[in-house]
This record gives sequence, C-alpha cells and structure tokens, in this order.
Amino acid sequence: MLKGKPETGWLAGGIIIRSILPGFRSPLVAMPFLPQPLPLSLPLLYCFRPRPPPRYPPWAVIGLIGHLSSVICHLPFTLSLRCLITAGPTREFFDPVRFLSNPSTGKMGFALATAAKEAGWSVDLVAGPVSLPEPAGVMVYPVVTAAEMQRQADALFGPCDVLIMTAAVSDWRPKTTAPQKLKKDGQGMTVELEPVPDIVSALAEERRTDQFLVGFAAETENVEAHALDKLERKGLDLIAANSVAGPEGAFGSDENKLILLGRNGFREVIGPASKAAVARQLIAVIARLVAARAS
Repeated sequence: MLKGKPETGWLAGGIIIRSILPGFRSPLVAMPFLPQPLPLSLPLLYCFRPRPPPRYPPWAVIGLIGHLSSVICHLPFTLSLRCLITAGPTREFFDPVRFLSNPSTGKMGFALATAAKEAGWSVDLVAGPVSLPEPAGVMVYPVVTAAEMQRQADALFGPCDVLIMTAAVSDWRPKTTAPQKLKKDGQGMTVELEPVPDIVSALAEERRTDQFLVGFAAETENVEAHALDKLERKGLDLIAANSVAGPEGAFGSDENKLILLGRNGFREVIGPASKAAVARQLIAVIARLVAARAS
C-alpha cells in the first residue's frame, strides 16, 4: 500500500492515465472519490511536480555561446545555387527513322545533377535521349534534337546561377528531313548538312555578370589545346576537357578524368575516378570558384 501525503502539481496541463507498478515512487494526485485503499493494478491519474528551470552562472552561458560560435565557424561553407545542366546526346533526323548522333549516354551530366542536388543546389536538367533513371529531386526536361535543347535551355537560363553544358550536342544536322522513310535503291545517297546553332555561345551572349558558365570539351586529340580554344571562343568561365578516344574514352564509361581549365591560368585535374566521384569534386570546385568571385 502507498503511504504518505501525495503531492500535487501539473506538467504542461497533462493528466496521464497509468497503472501503478510495484516499486513506482512518483507522488500521486489525491483522488477522494476513488476507493481506499487503492489496489496496485488500478489505473490512476497522476502527474509530476514540474521542476524549476535550471539556473546557470553567467560565466557558463558565455562559455556556451563561445563554443557554439566556434562550431559554426568551422562548419563547411555551402552555397545555395540554382544550376542548369544539359546532358546526353541529341539526334538530328534525315528521315523519320534515321538520324545523326553520337555515343554519349548522359552519365556524366546525370552524375553532376545528383552531386549538385546533394550540395543543396536547385537543379534543372535538360536531357537528350538517354536510358537513365531521373535523379531524385531534380527537374528533368527531356528533349531529342539540338533545336529542342536550345529552346529549353534558353527558357531556363535566365534565373540560373550556374550553367554546366555536359551535353554532346550534334555539330551538324541534315538540311532537309524526308517526310517518309527513305528507300534503299542500290544507289548511293548524299545528305547535305548544315551547322547546328551553338547553344552555349548563344547563352553566353545574354548572360548576367554574376552567372558562372561551365562547358565540356570531348576531344580525341590535343585535348587541352582544343579545350582552351573553346574556353576563349565561347566566353566560358571554366571548361572540363576529357578524352573520348578509343575504348578508354569517356563516352559510355562509368569512369572519367577531367582537366579543368579556367581564366588566369587555372588548371586542375580530377580523376580518373567514377563519374559520381568526379561529379562531386567538380561541383565542389565550381562552388569554390563562384564563392571566390562573389567575395
């Protein structure tokens, strides 16, 4: 039997119904309408007397604030950016079932979209025809031709902070497209090509001064020389050069090696490593360069 005068008190206005267990020592609220003595198995209403808030000396509070300031100062710096990424190939049709394209799978661009999202960025991904799952939390805009990619990229470019052009856009397209499938007649066929408008160059002409533009250079020879030429000619802030020559080239592979080239002689090599790891490192480099330019 419980003995002693019970104490009263409320905890956040809550009344808890609970069975008294053997050895339970919490004070009970007196309930004169309940039968006496109370059996231990009977559910009772009880509450705890609230404890007063702890009192800390001023020196302890000051020390805690100093400790929190030290922790905050050592947190990794992150940027909340809006990023536009293009990925994959484009297809340029010369009849309804035949087209010009390239072996790009979009893996590098999709890995960059995932890495940017993991970094806390808002990501728009304009993707050519690929067979990859959509990255979680990323807005994906599927396109097929270079003209479609240009229209979609142009529509999304204005509010973005960072543009990363990983797409392997076709350089040429058939000047005309046959309305029906062309039939084989045992004779040769000549397809007249015209240049595809350069998407990144067009966007660079309308850029804001605070936007950061990153291009990719897929080369088979003189990789750095061709990439530097593209960096200057297209008005980019950074270019990622990679080799697509031979069986060890970047197209279709799960691994990559990037040579990053930028303004004022900037050069940094990432990889060889998995495209996921390379993407995370590239996003970190871009964040560092954007922060340095903004400071």
